[in-house]
Amino acid sequence: MGIDLSLLWVLIIFFGVMMYVVMDGFDLGIGMLFAFVPDRHDRDVMMNTVAPVWDGNETWLVLGGAGLLAAFPLAYSVVLSALYLPLVLMLLGLIFRGVAFEFRFKANDRERPVWDLSFIVGSLVAAFFQGVALGAYIDGIPVERGMYTGGPLDWVAPFPLFCGVGVVVAYSVLGSTWLIMKTEGPLHDRMKHVTSRLAWVLLAVIGAISLWTPLTHPAIAERWFQLPNLIWFSPVPLLVAICMAMLMRALRRDAHVTPFLYALGLVFLGYSGLAISVWPNIVPPHISIWDAAAPPQSQGFALVGALFIIPFILMYTVWAYYVFRGKVRHGEGYH
Repeated sequence: MGIDLSLLWVLIIFFGVMMYVVMDGFDLGIGMLFAFVPDRHDRDVMMNTVAPVWDGNETWLVLGGAGLLAAFPLAYSVVLSALYLPLVLMLLGLIFRGVAFEFRFKANDRERPVWDLSFIVGSLVAAFFQGVALGAYIDGIPVERGMYTGGPLDWVAPFPLFCGVGVVVAYSVLGSTWLIMKTEGPLHDRMKHVTSRLAWVLLAVIGAISLWTPLTHPAIAERWFQLPNLIWFSPVPLLVAICMAMLMRALRRDAHVTPFLYALGLVFLGYSGLAISVWPNIVPPHISIWDAAAPPQSQGFALVGALFIIPFILMYTVWAYYVFRGKVRHGEGYH
């Protein structure tokens, strides 16, 4: 029995994108939370919690995109053709944020508010359009003869825009729980208060998308509710409720690390639910991973490189987070 290279590549791409969501999500969340923390010294601490690691976080996004190109070139061409505008706006947000990140530390008191605003806006734009792209992808992409046949603004629809808001909320929760783990004093207490409010908004968003998706997409509803899929997927809502209950309990007990872990659990469950919704299609609603696959020789050649480089990415990621572990305090900085 041979190895299903297409399935293996889907798992690699899923893992890469999930690692990006986990690691750059709290980074973007911190940028958006800047708007609610006016004190300059608190903002310095917030930035210094991610300054040593934020550059490496986006490696996973590159891995996901490169893997899609190498293993599923048809899907790459169709998805990018359909989502050029939201993806370009996302990249512009990431660029704006990255420039603001570096220039803020060098700016004088008069210029710093400009870069703070750039950091907030760049983070918000990047997070929102990631969600819009995801929502448009779930909504389905019209394809004929291997080419995208929709319009440039098909993504401007209620469901993708709502998914954009959902990703903004999810990243904000990741950012606030990260700051609970990495800060102390008044900023730590403020993030606990913010998290206790935002977590309920995130739960409402997850519930709304979970209802909206099957109601407006009959194929997804059939996939969710037919046996044996219903048996396999039924624990997901229960796990979401358990994560939410444990998150609120951790906040009441003034835990520092576990709120971030439970927030990751909520985001992972939502992400996996959306993956379940489109499986086994890589271009919803009709192109499967096997239909869009590159020749086995190409997939195998690229797989050798991927399996070589991924352990190195994991090692330097773990090492960076280990070296810069612990609390960040006022007056201590990375730059």
